Amino acid sequence: MTGLVLNEEQQMLKDTARRFFSERAPVSQLRRLRDERDATGFSRDLWRAMADMGLVGTLIDEAYGGTGFGHVGMGLVVEEAGRNLSASPLLSTAVLGASLVQYAGTDSHKQSLLPAIADGSRLTALAVDERPRHAPRQIETRAQATGDGFILSGRKINVIDGHVADTLIVAARSAGAPGDADGLSLLLVDREAPGVTVERTFMVDSRNAAIVTFDGVQVPDDAVLGLPGQGREPLQRALDIGNAHLAAELLGIALEAFERTVKYLQERKQFGVTIGSFQGLQHRAAHLFSELELVKSVVLKALQALDEGDDRAPELVSLAKAKACEVAELATNEGVQMHGGMGMTDEFDIGLFLKRARPVQQLFGDYRYHADRYAGLRGY
Repeated sequence: MTGLVLNEEQQMLKDTARRFFSERAPVSQLRRLRDERDATGFSRDLWRAMADMGLVGTLIDEAYGGTGFGHVGMGLVVEEAGRNLSASPLLSTAVLGASLVQYAGTDSHKQSLLPAIADGSRLTALAVDERPRHAPRQIETRAQATGDGFILSGRKINVIDGHVADTLIVAARSAGAPGDADGLSLLLVDREAPGVTVERTFMVDSRNAAIVTFDGVQVPDDAVLGLPGQGREPLQRALDIGNAHLAAELLGIALEAFERTVKYLQERKQFGVTIGSFQGLQHRAAHLFSELELVKSVVLKALQALDEGDDRAPELVSLAKAKACEVAELATNEGVQMHGGMGMTDEFDIGLFLKRARPVQQLFGDYRYHADRYAGLRGY
């Protein structure tokens, strides 16, 4: 049984990622991207540097140009990115895109896409949700079979990095009706293909999402990931992987918010003493510290389960995402409150952590979604 302790290589990767993001993509860079209304929403130079360091290829096998460091390794990278609010296509491309192609793609897909993902030259985006809340079975987008492929029609929302992705991975219904578990197909679609319309949306965290409309888009047979009509299992696997890494990002956000808040409590003075000496604030900080330690354990366990192919991985992922959502909300709320009135201003960075945490909590299922899913997987 794998222990909840990092080995030497994993700790080295974590330290490397921490130095990289703190030096190359700190919170000040997010502020600059936000204030300049950058058209891309992240630094292309940063992305190339991440690829050169092997961070983008962490989940990709060495045979395709990656480092094959697994989900624990990528989770450590994502956690450090969360600490710095570093904007990049790490989730959309290096986690979701790489995982889906590696798991469900043909040899041809892998040869053409994985090396390009690993070297940073190709971006992907997963287009699954069509409603304000995550509902992967309620897919109405249709993939109508033709003689040599499919005709794709429908609309997707909250497509992370959809406005810059070279390749869209679209979950569409090729059989059945919304709500059916089966009948889904995963299609690789060129963002520039005729009939594809992409509208960038600006979110509260200054990150990228898009509304993508498909109007009679022609998709060839060889652009299907896996088998037609049997996309539910690889899609759910990808969503589990995505949620495990979202939980890792929430952990990073919560840890940084906590540490910044404790530092503020040690510096801010009222009535001639530091406010960290007030017992009420000490109790709140101690409670949050204990909750963060629990999140560290459940996130690491979920990532290990994915690496080991553990049958319990889905329930451990939902446990990790639910707990990370709960504690990230607590950490960011407490951070803003314990900063007092200054915490509500843009002068302090603490509010940016709250703004990033909320969309991450909602993406691919919030606390309630995953608490309910965990209960169901446990037989309740």
